[in-house]
Amino acid sequence: MTNESIPKFSGPAAKLWATIPSDTKKQLLSNVWCGKCRHEVTITNFSGAVKAGDLLLVGLCSECHGDVARVIELM
Repeated sequence: MTNESIPKFSGPAAKLWATIPSDTKKQLLSNVWCGKCRHEVTITNFSGAVKAGDLLLVGLCSECHGDVARVIELM
């Protein structure tokens, strides 16, 4: 695994990400909307941060390599 493929998370984001089951993580990462491709794609080269209490993943579309983001609302 290269350094580019290891996600970068803030401390709080890493703790939240660790609470999500691995099968759910795979589903969340493979179900991201790309506005350029106009369909769901897989997010790659992503980083994570906590914004307004939710986990925000920001990365690249696996198809067009454009910017994509995924908000994961947590209770």
